[in-house]
Amino acid sequence: MNSELLVSDVSHFRVDYAINPYMDTAVQPDIEAAHVEHQAIVAAHLAAGRKVEYVASAPNCPDMVFTANAAVLRGDRAVLGNPPPERKGELPYFEEWLVDRGFEVVEAPYAFSGQGDALAYGDLLLTAYGQRTDERMLRVLARELDYEVVPLRTVSCHWYDLDLAVGVIAPGLLAYCPDALDAPSLRTLRGLGADLVEVSVEEAARFALNLVSDGTTVTMTRGAPLLAAALRDRGLQVVELDTTELAKGGGGVRCTALTLDNPPARRSS
Repeated sequence: MNSELLVSDVSHFRVDYAINPYMDTAVQPDIEAAHVEHQAIVAAHLAAGRKVEYVASAPNCPDMVFTANAAVLRGDRAVLGNPPPERKGELPYFEEWLVDRGFEVVEAPYAFSGQGDALAYGDLLLTAYGQRTDERMLRVLARELDYEVVPLRTVSCHWYDLDLAVGVIAPGLLAYCPDALDAPSLRTLRGLGADLVEVSVEEAARFALNLVSDGTTVTMTRGAPLLAAALRDRGLQVVELDTTELAKGGGGVRCTALTLDNPPARRSS
């Protein structure tokens, strides 16, 4: 679980357009500071014992540092993201990387925010629709990746991807912001039988749930002390990092890492 990750870099990171509420072309990231933030995230992954793979960003792709939207993977199969038009130029670079490493790549026929809207939780795939993912993708993901898809909806574009509203912490442990999900989704999530850590809308809006956890160590954005304390109380190691510049593009820790090691479905003999 999140022990192998694909990252890119911030060499071409900038805000050329606004495709989420956090982006403003008048507020540009400090690239040197963004580089420090990103390097600290990568260093934290390595310190936690995770393997980090790398794909170089391209000059025409200012959001390529947010690799999570590139695809969602299970075993040796990958369903590519189908992002807003402003980010479609990223797809060939990610597809080439995946194909070169032996993944069978499937194109998404409908709008799909990749891992941003599709969080693996054991044999379940928590999948959001209605903001940047078309509801028809639920069937595609179930078929192509052999997951039981759990459909969820966030309540507004402030939670434009599911990974701003829900965080997978460990088997049997999830964190979520109740204010970010609609009533049917809350019933669904609460019906999974997991230990659920509630996160305030204030901390979630600071990208608290945009985290990476391997079940032992949680790497998360600084500025969410209540969530960090709740995770430590459950015996987890928590590393809190600054993501001020990355947030100007609408992303945090989770956005910058595509999980490569979601295990394939178990087959009964």
